[in-house]
Amino acid sequence: MSRVARLTVAALCATAGALVVAMVVGGAATPRIIPGLPDEGTLTRWMLPLSKLAMDVSGVVTVGLLAVAAAFLPSDKGLLGRPAQSYVKGASWSALAWAVAAAVALVFSLSETLGAPVGEILAGNELTSYASQVPQGIALTLVVLFAVAIALFARGAITTGAAAGLLVFALVTLLPPALTGHSSSAPNHGLATTSVAMHLLFLALWVGGLAALCFHALRGQAQVDIAATRFSRMALWCFAGVGVSGVAAGASRLATIGDLFTSPYGLLLLVKVAAFAGLGFLGWRHRGGTLPRLSAGEPHAFLRLALGEVVLMGATMGVAVALSRTAPPPVDTPVDRAFELLGYLIPPPVSLANLLTLWWFDLFFAVLAAALAGLYGAGVVRLARRGDKWPVGRTVSWFLGVVILVLSTQSGIARYAPVLFSVHMTEHMILSMLVPIFFVLGAPVTLALRALKPAVRRGDRGPREWITVILHSRVMKFVSHPAIATAIFVVSTFALYFTPLFGAAMEEHLGHIAMTTHFLLSGSLFFWVIVGVDPAPHKLPHAGRLLLLMVTMPFHAFFGIALMSMGTVLAGTYYDQLGRTWGASSLADQQTGGGIAWGFGEIPTLIVLLALGFQWWRADERVARRADRRADAAAAKSGGGTGDAELDAYNDYLSKLNRRDRSR
Repeated sequence: MSRVARLTVAALCATAGALVVAMVVGGAATPRIIPGLPDEGTLTRWMLPLSKLAMDVSGVVTVGLLAVAAAFLPSDKGLLGRPAQSYVKGASWSALAWAVAAAVALVFSLSETLGAPVGEILAGNELTSYASQVPQGIALTLVVLFAVAIALFARGAITTGAAAGLLVFALVTLLPPALTGHSSSAPNHGLATTSVAMHLLFLALWVGGLAALCFHALRGQAQVDIAATRFSRMALWCFAGVGVSGVAAGASRLATIGDLFTSPYGLLLLVKVAAFAGLGFLGWRHRGGTLPRLSAGEPHAFLRLALGEVVLMGATMGVAVALSRTAPPPVDTPVDRAFELLGYLIPPPVSLANLLTLWWFDLFFAVLAAALAGLYGAGVVRLARRGDKWPVGRTVSWFLGVVILVLSTQSGIARYAPVLFSVHMTEHMILSMLVPIFFVLGAPVTLALRALKPAVRRGDRGPREWITVILHSRVMKFVSHPAIATAIFVVSTFALYFTPLFGAAMEEHLGHIAMTTHFLLSGSLFFWVIVGVDPAPHKLPHAGRLLLLMVTMPFHAFFGIALMSMGTVLAGTYYDQLGRTWGASSLADQQTGGGIAWGFGEIPTLIVLLALGFQWWRADERVARRADRRADAAAAKSGGGTGDAELDAYNDYLSKLNRRDRSR
């Protein structure tokens, strides 16, 4: 048996063994069967977690193989090398296994839902309805379809761009089952779903990347040192992400610290924490000992620790699947529809004091703000250490944008935004028309291009090269065209609020995240075209930018007026379910929100006009200085004259007149 086969068997045995032990300890293997109630049977009780485990393992392997091909192994001018191409083709097979495992899980999931043996499920006709109408069934169906698509597209991928696109697609495919599982029913379902999604993504990159890297090393392939160094950088971020999201997920499930030690769910969590600490220790040993030895020409040094790390990671995945099958400790939650929708009770009447004090933690935007501040700060520090100057105004603008982002997504504005349309509209305006202005004036792309080092190997792609490739891609050229960016900024607002999309987005936490993220991205795209400092595929003259701004802003005024004149409530069913008993009616509050949308445009317009005027003045000044330099250079080259062609011609004309007068 080859070393690759031995590692695979060892990892699978550890994963399955951990699953079995954890299910027995957690009680999922021996649930209490109440006589008279439907029972899905022992086969479903074991096959459902096993099929989900197979689904997770094949998904993680797919992510890992694509990550090694797209990011860890060097490429040559955008083309994958031979080993990388073989890993992409391997990802097509693992994706196919992923689809098969998801299909099996779909059948056993329906068996558990209906409490019927799998034989009856296959003989009946409920499977189609479950796969197309029930959220859990739809999620597994999406996994089947997406995984098949990855398997097909991976067969012909030969560029790093294609491999990176498939990697992003694979990460997205991991999410649907996790977001429709037990996390969506937690008391704080917003924190639970966000933390589970982050946990899954970081874990897949970490575990999958290490497993694929071990496979690469076991095959005796070259460039293990380069791939291990790149993986180590990513693994550090994944370790932090898994830790933060794991703490958040545990906090959303447990009512007290004591539940950690008194409930089977808490005990399994402690096992995961211990495994996490062990993996962190092994990662620290890798960074301190393995990487220097790899650089010193010892290619087998990596496997001494990594093989044990892969086995431990597999066992952790088994515990994680068993944990998802274990009931969390009961939590006393109020029987209230508003609590179910929001994750908290209706707050007291809105006031300035409540907006300033009743903060609400949103994990997604908290992590986003921390990442934006941290990465930008790291770039500025690197330039400063190198002795390069970076304008203070850009730094102030960026961090001002981050502060406003935190205030709008974590303060009382975030708590009241799902309750009152007027506060929601305030949050919308801040995220789409105020925060993006400060972000684009911070010139983050220019900072990244100056702070990041070029790839060591010529023709390879590091982070700096990837930014350049994305900037010059056809997709970026298309979406950053002034007409397209303006259309996205304006049309999407009308499409969201005057269709059922708004009501659907308000009822789901993920819909709310998608909506607010869209506000931020569409605003950033539009103001990048108007006042962006960074290089862009399309650069309008300053007069054109001013004209585009003047043409666009009235559409937001029309939008506000339309809201103020409406006689029906947008997402009325959602707001009725909240049962708010204080403040204005939903219709009156909506009209207030329309007034905010109508009047808010003046603030960003004034800021943009000031920024445009300053940029215009600076551009004229640069043109004048450039003309002076050319003139000086021309004068120095000719040995006479001023270097200004018009001025020299006028001086020649005066000289001729003077000579003519003397000759007379």
